[in-house]
Amino acid sequence: MEPFFEQLRNRLQAIPPKTLNLPGLVLREAAVLVPLFIRGEPQVLFTKRPENLRTHGGQISFPGGARDETDPTPLHTALREVQEELGIPPQQVEVLGMLDEIPTITQFRVVPFVGVIPPHFAYVANPGEIEEIIEVPLSHLLDPAYQRSEKREVFGRERDIYFYDYGKHVIWGATARILRDLLHVIPDLRPDRGAHQ
Repeated sequence: MEPFFEQLRNRLQAIPPKTLNLPGLVLREAAVLVPLFIRGEPQVLFTKRPENLRTHGGQISFPGGARDETDPTPLHTALREVQEELGIPPQQVEVLGMLDEIPTITQFRVVPFVGVIPPHFAYVANPGEIEEIIEVPLSHLLDPAYQRSEKREVFGRERDIYFYDYGKHVIWGATARILRDLLHVIPDLRPDRGAHQ
């Protein structure tokens, strides 16, 4: 495994992820995978949902979804969704660790996993769920020039909403919160150390 991913695995496993404690609020379980790979430099994979979807239409997200009754754990959910959405088999994903569980305004509690996928995999995108696959260099996401935040009212409380710009794409919402948590873990890990010279 690339040295950068080894460092990231060690860091994630040294920081226990926080679970949600929201008394009185019943949220459905969901899980996502933050897919990473190196192609020249570390990259993050995102998916764009088709515009015609009833929920999250047109939004940029990580592969994932609601936990099925047949999923033994949230990790099974994340890996199943990665295969359903992108065609990547679970055995081709190297799971590095977890990030903090987050709530969404659509009443889900999302468990984010971080994993490494093959750098040259021929994706088989599910057209019913995926309109576009977006690969973004980690160095771009770490650049403050492409990050911004706004104050918005959520569930009756003012919260910071984060945005990451990549060309015509805007990453925001739950995906941006998960991404922000990841970026807080890695600035001093020097992503360039894992790049092929």
